[in-house]
Amino acid sequence: MSDTAPSLAAAETELAARRAELDRLDDALHDLLMRRAEVVGEIGALGAKGAVKLRPGREASILRRLLGRHQGSLPRQAVVRLWRELFAATTAMQGPLVIAVCETDATAGFTQAAREHFGALTPLRIHGSPAQAIQDVSTGAATAAVLPMPSETEPQTAAWWTALLHKDDPRIHVVARLPFWTPRPEGAPRAHALVVAAIAPDATLRYRSLLGLEVGAEISRARLATALTAAGLAPDTIVLRRHPSQPVAQALVEVDGHVSDDDPRLAALGAPSLVALERRPVVLGAYAVPEGSP
Repeated sequence: MSDTAPSLAAAETELAARRAELDRLDDALHDLLMRRAEVVGEIGALGAKGAVKLRPGREASILRRLLGRHQGSLPRQAVVRLWRELFAATTAMQGPLVIAVCETDATAGFTQAAREHFGALTPLRIHGSPAQAIQDVSTGAATAAVLPMPSETEPQTAAWWTALLHKDDPRIHVVARLPFWTPRPEGAPRAHALVVAAIAPDATLRYRSLLGLEVGAEISRARLATALTAAGLAPDTIVLRRHPSQPVAQALVEVDGHVSDDDPRLAALGAPSLVALERRPVVLGAYAVPEGSP
């Protein structure tokens, strides 16, 4: 008993000291968070009044930098989760942050993906069609919209990306891909989505651009891929949509790197020796390659 009592007392003393240290660390973290919010406010005041403050590329760059320096036993995905909530809070400080979601998954996968990326308490507007979600962005009712990944098998009404070919005002771009942290633990949302907003995408490291093309309906996927590669736009993926009653096919092309509206490769793609285009290719947007992706 005489040996046990001092051991228990020493353990209690050590535990109390560690808890006191955690309290000091929490206070220090809180001080830094409050200062970070002040700096965000100062940066926001320097920007254009009323402009959308969403910066998906900048957020991806911050996360990549932090993950690159991360050490210790705190899981890497915890760093992503902590900073995603921080991004949501500080973006909302600069103006309303509302996300429209096209929910087509019976398990509410797209809603869960939006929560994971944009914060647990960020207001969501749930819609049954991509057109409704995009309309929210066009009218300013939502800051951004979470939409299903394009597929060649989807019905025409679900092919939301074809509307972006028209470059309406305000012009809407793809600006992010979800999830950003691709290793999926058990119970995590499995939906893959693209995010659109009425802003131009901001470039970052490990970046992919999306191009929209209108070509002759008779073109083959191999012919289109060859033409894109010859123009310096080697495709990662191609979604090709043909309409039996129309002479024009629409293609969504994903390429590595940044492509701007004035990129000379877009003009080169329309050369008669490569492929006949119905119109100049349109840059539909871009996104930071998710962490954990090849």
